[in-house]
Amino acid sequence: MMKEQKNILTIPYDTPCGQLLLGAHDGRLCLCDWMSRKNRQAVDSRLQRLLHAVPTGHTAHDRVLDTARQQLDEYFGRKRTTFSVPLLLAGTEFQKQVWALLAAIPYGTVLSYAQLARRLGNPRAVRAVASANGANALSIFIPCHRVIGSDGSITGYAGDLAAKEYLLQLERDPQPSI
Repeated sequence: MMKEQKNILTIPYDTPCGQLLLGAHDGRLCLCDWMSRKNRQAVDSRLQRLLHAVPTGHTAHDRVLDTARQQLDEYFGRKRTTFSVPLLLAGTEFQKQVWALLAAIPYGTVLSYAQLARRLGNPRAVRAVASANGANALSIFIPCHRVIGSDGSITGYAGDLAAKEYLLQLERDPQPSI
């Protein structure tokens, strides 16, 4: 018997460096993804498959989406360095392990893919870590922009490299009070 399809309530959110799509399901944020992402459809398909839910526009207020917008406003206004929105991760166990490491990278700090692989206990898993990083559907809340190349270069980002550079510069400036 097939499970009933539920909805992921979605709204667009404009940032100074591009437009995001925010999505909430079962009282948690499951989507904060760049509208410009080349494989947006793949992210939506994964959410639909794992959450048995489809992204849909929304007309009423939603507590989680309202909180996510408020916290993003504070982040971009340099008034917030951490987030407290409840998150719903949709991915493999390995992806969730990588995303947990990403979430632990402090504001204003960067790590390389190789450093993340070492923290996972598998220094040879650099490509797998990069792939999991790229599959992150909760940009900014799970700060995949804080991952750079081993040589310090700014590499791939779903929102594009200009957005990644913007976010890293935002966080390099003197840290705001929360």
